[in-house]
Amino acid sequence: MKLKKLSLRTRIFLAMIMLVFLASVLISAVAIYQYKEQSEAYHNENLENKERNIQTHLKRILNGRQNTWEVKTENIPIIFKEEIFNIADIHKLQINLYDLDGGLLISSRAGIQRQEADSCLKAEILNAISNTAEHMYMDVHKENGEIFQSSYTYLLDQQSKAIAILNLPYLTKDDFLTNEILAFLQRIAYAFIFVLLLAIGIAFLLSKYITKSLQTISEKINATRLERRNEKIDIEESSEEISILVNSYNSMVDELEESAIQLARSEREQAWREMAKQVAHEIKNPLTPMRLTVQNFQRKFNPEDENINEKLDEYSKTLIQQIDTMSAIASAFSNFAKMPAQQNETLNVVKVVKLALDIFTEDYIHFHANEEEIIAKFDRTQLIRVITNLVKNGIQAIPEDRDPKIDIEVSSTNKDVIMTIRDNGSGISEENIDKVFEPKFTTKSSGMGLGLAMVKNIVETYRGSITVTSENNVGTTFKVMFPKEFIDS
Repeated sequence: MKLKKLSLRTRIFLAMIMLVFLASVLISAVAIYQYKEQSEAYHNENLENKERNIQTHLKRILNGRQNTWEVKTENIPIIFKEEIFNIADIHKLQINLYDLDGGLLISSRAGIQRQEADSCLKAEILNAISNTAEHMYMDVHKENGEIFQSSYTYLLDQQSKAIAILNLPYLTKDDFLTNEILAFLQRIAYAFIFVLLLAIGIAFLLSKYITKSLQTISEKINATRLERRNEKIDIEESSEEISILVNSYNSMVDELEESAIQLARSEREQAWREMAKQVAHEIKNPLTPMRLTVQNFQRKFNPEDENINEKLDEYSKTLIQQIDTMSAIASAFSNFAKMPAQQNETLNVVKVVKLALDIFTEDYIHFHANEEEIIAKFDRTQLIRVITNLVKNGIQAIPEDRDPKIDIEVSSTNKDVIMTIRDNGSGISEENIDKVFEPKFTTKSSGMGLGLAMVKNIVETYRGSITVTSENNVGTTFKVMFPKEFIDS
């Protein structure tokens, strides 16, 4: 799962949790490091203090009146034969004395391992003691699973001459430190859980505050349409970044509205130019046979012809037929160009639809309504025009080799009237489905293609909508929906 695909709220949650987790880990690591540093410093200081105290104690015995032996390396085992155990018991520390060559002279440890007693100190220890200014060497080693921190220093006589090497193995027991660290980590875990819960709460409120504004902006952007007036965003107490985004969107809405007005004006002008060309073309079609008919009549007119009445009647019918064609073209154009009169009559839609269907004699037209009376405000003439145009369109869409069937259904909801006109015609192809409501678009060999455009114009004038679904060689369904209460704005 990529981080970019996560929502902003989820990313805020993860960021807060990760921040708390990293802070807890960092604090724990620093605390453990600090504990270890303090422990090491404590052991070093404690060993140094013990080394100084034991040095003082040994020197008192060497230089005391009770010592009758000469103070030299060879006599060290004799001088401290009994006293070394007392000193070790007093200071609670094992004491080993080596000669200057690293050989063991005497030890307070009764069960000291033989190999250690017979061996000499390593050369690196001897070199470190002799070459350092403090003449001291610190060593850490494991023995029987326990960690010892040993110190090596010279034991001096009264003339500050080295006569032996004092070794103090110091057992660094860190049980207390370990318990302290475990207790601290336990407290950190409790604190982490508390802070985590607090972070989740803060992240929830913070993400809700941030995403609320972004969600409002997102909804407005998704609802933005070129063909209608878009509302501006009004968000109070937003951050500077959100305010910049809101101002940018509002500016875009203003520009979009201006562009939509210009585009609509341009489309209307272009549509009317195309319509004028179409009307001119449709009018020219009947004018040509009319002209030929008149010219032919002029050439062949003979008052003495015994068939002159029949010929005159034939010429007249031809002219009248072409004049009717021109009249139909003019009526279609006039009906399309004229905005529907908004009479806002209170009528029974079921009754009006039945009345509109009475002009059709086809027995394959079936009507159904789920209520006997559906009251709405609509212009009676325009409603009849909508029904007749859609039914005619369905009749013309059915091929001759198919048993025709057209179903008209009227229903209603609490606020809307729904009319469905369904045929079993040849259907509409996918490339033409979006063009059926465009002026002058038609797939028929005759007609101007203004019927469906006029129907859409009427329905949308009454704040309604018309949709079409179609399947090739199965049929087409038109669904008209308009409000029962029409308020003219």
